[in-house]
Amino acid sequence: QVQLVESGGGLVQAGGSLTLSCAASARTFSTYVVGWFRQGSGKGREFVAAISRSGTSTSYAVSVKGRFTISRDNAKNTVYLQMNSLKPEDTAIYYCAGGVLMVTTTSVYNYWGQGTQVTVSS
Repeated sequence: QVQLVESGGGLVQAGGSLTLSCAASARTFSTYVVGWFRQGSGKGREFVAAISRSGTSTSYAVSVKGRFTISRDNAKNTVYLQMNSLKPEDTAIYYCAGGVLMVTTTSVYNYWGQGTQVTVSS
């Protein structure tokens, strides 16, 4: 069982930056692919980014590519999402998830955090 806890959300003006963290409880964290997803008000949960077990491979949604960077520190059992040039449409609850496949589909991920709110004002 892996417990994931997100942090780092908040209110930021358009054009600003935030870094989200996803801390895991398990020592086996390095054996999991980790994805970030987001869910805006009245919308479905959508893929944002994912990172491989070693951190050498990453994947991004088209809407965030070039602005967001996912990384991980397996020694700290933590995955990060650096978000730059934020836009109002990035406003959502952001979730991290652990799984075995680096895919964009939510159902494939086994473990989920509770989410952290990101609000971007115009």
